[in-house]
Amino acid sequence: MTVAPDVTRPLVACDLDRTLIYSAAALGLGGPDAAAPPLVVAEVYQGVPISFLTRRAETLLAELAQIAVFVPTTTRTVAQYERVRLFQRPPAFAVTTNGAQIVVDGRPDGDWTVEIAARLTSACAPLADIADHLAKLDDPRWTLSRRVAEDVFCYLVVNRAELPATFVSDLAEWCEPLGWTVSLQGRKIYAVPRPLTKSAALAEVVRRSGATCMFGAGDSLLDADLLEAAQYGVRPAHGELADLGWQRDHVAVTSATGILAAEEILNHLLVACGR
Repeated sequence: MTVAPDVTRPLVACDLDRTLIYSAAALGLGGPDAAAPPLVVAEVYQGVPISFLTRRAETLLAELAQIAVFVPTTTRTVAQYERVRLFQRPPAFAVTTNGAQIVVDGRPDGDWTVEIAARLTSACAPLADIADHLAKLDDPRWTLSRRVAEDVFCYLVVNRAELPATFVSDLAEWCEPLGWTVSLQGRKIYAVPRPLTKSAALAEVVRRSGATCMFGAGDSLLDADLLEAAQYGVRPAHGELADLGWQRDHVAVTSATGILAAEEILNHLLVACGR
């Protein structure tokens, strides 16, 4: 099925983890348990609920999807994205694998996959070189696992408490001349080819959807290009961008942190869309 262009609605690109949905460890709830907001399960893995949003955020998200082309935009792989259930039916478009995949009507778009493969081949060192380097850095004191995502980027799952203070900066310095970037998100250290960006995939989605403009939300360094490309953006007061003090005139910052920040983010986006 081909998605018909929608020339009347803005496009809203929203990161998922720690922007819209939250693991139990990332909820950031304080105060008495009785005062906690009602939560809705957004993801189940191996029979266990692992990601959540507030009931209020679920309501706001449904309202946003009525007035905008809502595009989940994530570093998750397609398989990891498919575990997330925000609507009865999948959105018409999603961007996964940090822009390596555009999911259209629930299926990865083959033309975009071919396009991305060509861009990466011509612009940066091969994935195997980076993966081999990460294997040499593997240390059981802080490395829990090493993974490759859909043959386009790789990441480490680490014990943050044991991670050497300069590990991320040293890895970033090594990767930079090879055309790769490094980002730390929660327990994961990502090594991603520089041409592999959410904004590049979103530009293609904007073209296909016929959206009038783009708004965005995200919390990590891998969301910075998304926020730069948006006409208006919002980020939570937590996460990698907050830790770096990242600011732009057209990007609002929530007052709340943790899962309550998602409600603020959605309210900002609804106002931007004319609600």
